[in-house]
Amino acid sequence: MKALNLKFFIRILKFFLGILLLVPALLQADLAPMPIIPLPTIVLTVPKPPHLAAKSYMLVDYLSDYVIAEQNSDQRVEPASLTKMMTVYIADQALKSNKIALTDKTKVSEYAWRSSGARMFLELNSEPTVEELLKGIVIQSGNDASITIAEHIAGSEATFAELMNFYAKQLGMINTHFVNATGLPDPNHYTTARDMAILAKALIRDFPESYKQYSQKEFIYHNIKQSNRNRLLWLNEAVDGIKTGHTDNAGYCLVASGQKENMRLIAVLMGAESEALRSAETNKLINYGFQFYETKKLYSALTSLKPARVYMGKEKEINLGLINDLYVTIAKGQFDRLKANVNVEENLKAPLKEGAVLGALSVHLDDKMVAERPLVALTSVEESGFFGRMIDSISMTCRKLWHKVTS
Repeated sequence: MKALNLKFFIRILKFFLGILLLVPALLQADLAPMPIIPLPTIVLTVPKPPHLAAKSYMLVDYLSDYVIAEQNSDQRVEPASLTKMMTVYIADQALKSNKIALTDKTKVSEYAWRSSGARMFLELNSEPTVEELLKGIVIQSGNDASITIAEHIAGSEATFAELMNFYAKQLGMINTHFVNATGLPDPNHYTTARDMAILAKALIRDFPESYKQYSQKEFIYHNIKQSNRNRLLWLNEAVDGIKTGHTDNAGYCLVASGQKENMRLIAVLMGAESEALRSAETNKLINYGFQFYETKKLYSALTSLKPARVYMGKEKEINLGLINDLYVTIAKGQFDRLKANVNVEENLKAPLKEGAVLGALSVHLDDKMVAERPLVALTSVEESGFFGRMIDSISMTCRKLWHKVTS
């Protein structure tokens, strides 16, 4: 009889212990929405993007990847000398990995020397440095310089083109194919406005110091001065790069990037009918973005946004956050209408590894989702001992019963 009473007493004790452990779990069961602190703003009317005289175009924010305006952005077009953006990107990769150096002397082959189109005016068998060639490509758009750097890095332009396509695939340029380092016409040499925007972002992000040369307005080589063909460097003070292109088939093309305060835009315009028109139309596009949109940083990477209850672990909570900073681009005057919500998986159990996806953060503007990112574990949680697991098992059981009763 005494043994039965003791067993009954232990059961009652476990029940109340479970209830006590359940209380904090219940308080954390439904995570409340995360309000974004509003800034005082004035709501503006946002007009439609300007109609542009071009085959295709795209305007995208560098930080958020938000596409502000686009037309035929996935249409296959010839890149002309915009190709040289990839030529320089590969050269930057080779510099980064110490395969080449800026002071390296190169050799101008007859093939490079005889190249048609825009030139740096390299002399046959001369030995310009890598640094001189890069300026000749970026500022003077020299085909001779592009071939010379390609041969220096890969031995031949054809082999260099294989590198170009490798990096295009790595960057996600799924509608692009290169056959040369210059952009001279070829049926199998093509791209899209979207892919050029991807490449421009990669240049700015991966090689910020190298990107600075795109703002240089002129370069003198062997007493020959040539000006940068990107006229927006003179027309728009926000613009600091990046590249022009032109052939008869491609028309006049321009990729431009500019920054105002904390907002950087990338504009791509393909197939305008004249040099003046490509500058004017691209300028309209960039000014439209800066005039009517703004980009805000909402949350920092690897910063705890929400603690979550963990069962069966040595720690009772785990901090959740984002892998990368979260930026959103919205029309000016709408920031105070943003709302953020966190959803976390139920009944998280240890062991949990750092970096594991355990939920999601979504940001809405009224009824429209403007961003969604995975929430990851910022630390690891090891499994607890036997007694800890038993207590948490009781707590989880009581929690489930509570939800059944209250639902």
